[in-house]
Amino acid sequence: MDGTKTVNVSLVGVGGQGTLLTSDLLAKAAARAGYDVKKSEIHGMAQRGGSVISQVRFGAKVASPIIQEGTSDILVSFDKLEAVRWAHLLSEGGKAIVADTYLVPVTVSSGQQKQVEDLDGTLAKALPGAITVDAMRIAKDVVGNERTMNMVLAGALSTLTPFAPEDWHETMRESFTGSKAKLLDLNIKAFELGREAAGAK
Repeated sequence: MDGTKTVNVSLVGVGGQGTLLTSDLLAKAAARAGYDVKKSEIHGMAQRGGSVISQVRFGAKVASPIIQEGTSDILVSFDKLEAVRWAHLLSEGGKAIVADTYLVPVTVSSGQQKQVEDLDGTLAKALPGAITVDAMRIAKDVVGNERTMNMVLAGALSTLTPFAPEDWHETMRESFTGSKAKLLDLNIKAFELGREAAGAK
């Protein structure tokens, strides 16, 4: 990816998945790498269970935090249904990273809305060529802590950004301080596994 152009990244998910923490990490890593950064957030109706969208723009000079529909260079989705719902954000030729996870929305479990038929097929049509990452399985079974799922996705995302993994690592070290310091190694492990899952050498 050209390091001189403004890069638009949209991160979508469901409340409680760590979407906002991941976008914070991206924004801080980009700033550490010397980019001008702008970030915006939209929270769903519920802190847990509602849609959450965070958008990060970084480049030589960024005027606005708002990413117009169809102009995201990268779309990161923490859930397959959210990926389908927000596929229109991605630009033509943009890259998508999707967690192989499906959380049944409250509107479906309560009967207000029908279950999506053939979600995988719908996703393949909406985002052909998406990089699918089994982030929850990696977090639970390999790292040993399902709460590191967002760091697995951050690692996958890092393979598409024009700055070094070290910028992400240093940002993580700054973020995991005090009582959270004991979680640093676990989260860096999740991050590196995410890079591997996305095809990093």
